Amino acid sequence: MESDSIAKLLTECDIRPTAVRMLVARTLIDAEHPLSLAEVEESLDTAPKSTIFRALTLFLQHGLIHSIEDGSGSLKYEFHHRLGSHNPNDMHIHFYCEKCQRTYCLRNINIPTIELPAGFSMRTVNYIVKGVCEKCKSM
Repeated sequence: MESDSIAKLLTECDIRPTAVRMLVARTLIDAEHPLSLAEVEESLDTAPKSTIFRALTLFLQHGLIHSIEDGSGSLKYEFHHRLGSHNPNDMHIHFYCEKCQRTYCLRNINIPTIELPAGFSMRTVNYIVKGVCEKCKSM
């Protein structure tokens, strides 16, 4: 995704496109898997850590990204399948490899529909499958 497109995306989500925010967004967009805060910081080693954290928090608040609790002890972040979407139907299953400790998006497997009792409303779902990924299994 080009810088102009990233700036436009941030603006459409009511986020001012600062240089660091655009770098954080590009890092997440280009990532092959969800990234932890430490991984984003490592990728952007010249950007202040507090600014990176604030950018991620802002992106979460505006629905640009979602966080994943994969049981590793740190949140992982990724862009929504449809950027900026809060649609529960876009939520997908994640796979956590217990060997390489990497989290994978299984975008083609939707989270099953959950019938909640009357009076309850769903905001988010965290569906994690744990095991060994195909790369680690073949080692």
